[in-house]
Amino acid sequence: MNKKIAVSVGDLNGIGIELALKNHEKISKLCDPIYCISKEMLKKASLKLNIKIPDNFNTYETKGSFEIKPGQVTKKSGKFSFESFYDAINLADKKKVDAICTLPINKEAWSKANIHYKGHTEVLRSYFGKNAIMMLGCKKMFVSLFTEHIPLKKVAKSINEESLTKFLIDFYKSVKEDNIGVLALNPHASDNGVLGDEEVHIIKAIKNANKHFDKKIFKGPLVPDTAFSKQSRKNFKYYVAMYHDQGLIPLKALYFDESVNVSLNLPIIRTSVDHGTAFDIAYKNKDLNAKSYINAIKEAVTLSKNKQKNS
Repeated sequence: MNKKIAVSVGDLNGIGIELALKNHEKISKLCDPIYCISKEMLKKASLKLNIKIPDNFNTYETKGSFEIKPGQVTKKSGKFSFESFYDAINLADKKKVDAICTLPINKEAWSKANIHYKGHTEVLRSYFGKNAIMMLGCKKMFVSLFTEHIPLKKVAKSINEESLTKFLIDFYKSVKEDNIGVLALNPHASDNGVLGDEEVHIIKAIKNANKHFDKKIFKGPLVPDTAFSKQSRKNFKYYVAMYHDQGLIPLKALYFDESVNVSLNLPIIRTSVDHGTAFDIAYKNKDLNAKSYINAIKEAVTLSKNKQKNS
């Protein structure tokens, strides 16, 4: 029996709904998708895209009606994308679906709609009261983010022994990988304190986490400018980055088209595409690269099956 996956459609002014419509045939062979979108908004998008709605395109009626404005940041599209995501979470929480997959939102549109979350992961943390961990990557490499959507100037102050230790412990429990590279914050891993002292906290957290599991799982701190070299990637598949761009610049340079976003340490399974709304090409009948979307669905199905086996 196919796994049921709730798909939140993201910002309807972007490429999400086009990806969903164009790839439904492929996706429906992998799972039974349920798209969180009202029939009215689906019809509007279909007409604007000139794409016929497939006969077996099953929907969950997310409330909301507005004019689709391709490539524009609008309050109403932001609110609808949030409601679509929230409906998907509810379906998963009530066990009416096995997992959720999210299409891209626009953070500015959420802000215009007075939604005080900076992204999907923050919503999940609030809903479940758990420290959701953001991990991105593909079969070749995964990167988890200790800090996410915060200003760069706040990163150093956010690194402390206690919070990083808890993060590492929770991360290992989620991925169960016995060789994880932890990045330093400073150039040259601070050269023994010459370029900063954050590495002291990172070293202590690594030791604490390894002691907790009684084995040497976490290695580091790794020098950031060589951590993702070809040779280093022979040794590590999973990395912990101290901040957003430290981990995502190398990941996207290497595997942009195929990477996915996975939320860990939660009672539900959530995957996502690892790209934005692409407002510049929305509703322009461009050839869209669907690798990330298809991989996100595949990962959701795989994680659902693994969860079933382990339950």
